[in-house]
Amino acid sequence: MIQGTFFCIDAHTCGNPVRLVTSGHPELRGRTMSEKRLDFIERFDWIRQALMFEPRGHAMMSGSFLYPACSDNADASVLFIETSGCLPMCGHGTIGTVTAALEQGLLQAKVPGELVLDVPAGQVQIHYQQQDGKVSSVKIRNVPSYLAIQDASVHVAELGEIRFDVAYGGNFYVIIEPQPNFPGLEHWSAAEVLRYSPLVRQAVNAAFEVVHPLDPSIRGIRHVQWTGKARNPGSDAANAVFYGENAIDRSPCGTGTSARMAQLFSKGLLKLGDSFVHESIIGSQFIGRIEAETEVAGHPAIIPSIEGWAKVYGFNQIQVDNTDPYAYGFEVK
Repeated sequence: MIQGTFFCIDAHTCGNPVRLVTSGHPELRGRTMSEKRLDFIERFDWIRQALMFEPRGHAMMSGSFLYPACSDNADASVLFIETSGCLPMCGHGTIGTVTAALEQGLLQAKVPGELVLDVPAGQVQIHYQQQDGKVSSVKIRNVPSYLAIQDASVHVAELGEIRFDVAYGGNFYVIIEPQPNFPGLEHWSAAEVLRYSPLVRQAVNAAFEVVHPLDPSIRGIRHVQWTGKARNPGSDAANAVFYGENAIDRSPCGTGTSARMAQLFSKGLLKLGDSFVHESIIGSQFIGRIEAETEVAGHPAIIPSIEGWAKVYGFNQIQVDNTDPYAYGFEVK
């Protein structure tokens, strides 16, 4: 018995994968994308596991589904999946999804060059550049982002005391800056990021309960962002974002960049209108900008934008057969 067949467009955003699933969409219950996300998690998470984990995916795999708009003013809705779960928002995923969908004619803008998308975290506005059928850049005006926890610390096995902030940019991030027990990202290998990140995440989640004040379904910390000096002259800072059980974002991370800008804004290190060029662990860049000031349930917040590019590299037909002992994927930790 075959459980399902899924046609996919495979792309990457500044180095990190995006698998846009173009068939096999489950019918989801709910009025908003936040409600639909919870229904997907409850009834259809096997699809995420089958398409994201090995042997059909890998530790860094990320993907999405396009759905009809939930709001009258929106062009479409997006559901995000990756190895860490079904996300409220994904910046690199949005850039890759928009690029693949526009180039393949799956998405039609009401206003050329502009889109409005419903996502589980709220609604985002898109400005894109397209010529001769190819999308060269996508700029996301993201959901309100804010600093949730400032100047906290936990004891981390093998590292000792680690000071950190927690900021929200569509997902919650532990943000760790250089300090006595962390010399800066430029002094660490990828292996060290993978080794210590799960320990940090576990310690912070054990000590702090983080919940979005307007949507209690957005809770807990899945992402750890290590910061440091950039390698490229045009970058303002570098980061490595850990997610899942064994993944480092190859892109500069869109929601992570939003969270970082919210943190820096709250500390007076960025101001309204400032740009912030963020560099990934492989040197790729997103251009961030603080577009507006706002608030989230009394928290001072910003409206950030993130701009980047994506490239489609393949088309994929994936069959999930439940006679396969690995039909629903696996991870090697």
